[in-house]
Amino acid sequence: MTRSESETETLIRDSLDRLAARAPEGHAVRDALARAGRKRRPATRLALVAAAVVVVVVGAFSGIQLLTSTDLTPAAGRPVLGYGPEWLPDGFTEQHREGGPGTAPQVRRWLDGPASITLQAYSTADPEWSQTALKIASIKDQALVHGRVAMLTGSGEAAQLTWLADDRHVLVVSVAGLRDARTVAQRIADSVTAEPVGVRGEVRFGPLPAGLAERSAAVQGTGAGTASTELTAADPARPSVPVVRVVAGPNPPSPDKAVSVTVRGGEGFFVAPANGREAMVFVRLPSGRWLRVSGARPEAELIAVANGVQLDPAPDYRWLGTTS
Repeated sequence: MTRSESETETLIRDSLDRLAARAPEGHAVRDALARAGRKRRPATRLALVAAAVVVVVVGAFSGIQLLTSTDLTPAAGRPVLGYGPEWLPDGFTEQHREGGPGTAPQVRRWLDGPASITLQAYSTADPEWSQTALKIASIKDQALVHGRVAMLTGSGEAAQLTWLADDRHVLVVSVAGLRDARTVAQRIADSVTAEPVGVRGEVRFGPLPAGLAERSAAVQGTGAGTASTELTAADPARPSVPVVRVVAGPNPPSPDKAVSVTVRGGEGFFVAPANGREAMVFVRLPSGRWLRVSGARPEAELIAVANGVQLDPAPDYRWLGTTS
């Protein structure tokens, strides 16, 4: 069972438990049916029982539908992040969420001016993080998070706390720009729970060039007006190295030189690679926002990626700039 399936199963189980808690006690139902039986024929009593079963099933199904809404259904370009803190220092607002398929890291970030708090989740199936438990056990500067031994590093205004939430997930809380950062990191880590949130931006990948696969999807900004969505694709053999990057946001690129080309059936622009900068194509979307595709790939390939990008008519930017 995958992590997302396990989380969905837990949500469904919790929903059914709540429905059961609200249900009347068994003797009350039997008494009501007995009273009804003195006034109705047996067939009517059976109809009442069937109706009660339908109500419970429909209620449970409705609860399941609510708990598995689109925002929390993993899909291409719509990752689900599994963890979040229940406490943060005053003034911090969430401005970044990022995730991806497979063992891609999950990232959430809150900012207050130059100060930042970042929560990252890594898979122990990732070779880079598979030996975290041994590393924590070997370090002298240890702490406890939810009864598990953790690794606490840093001092002054920067600190990092690393622990295993379970056998499959390594969590890291990083604090920068705050006094007594170690104490703040400890309190945040102690408040972290398995509370899934979605990442739903305004674009998703369509067809990708041969040899590339989706690597990550991120949404960032201070609010809906400044929001941007960023997608990356990589060679599955080297997933940590992005090859193609797609960005949709409110501001157009401003290159020194660009050539007019046809993108998504209209006028777009191609910027040739120069001075260490990758090639790029960009075009204005029907919404008035701008789509940019860049990477060390041929012009025709970047245009094909741009042409294939799917627009999401209902991106979720409501959480940007909030404390949730």
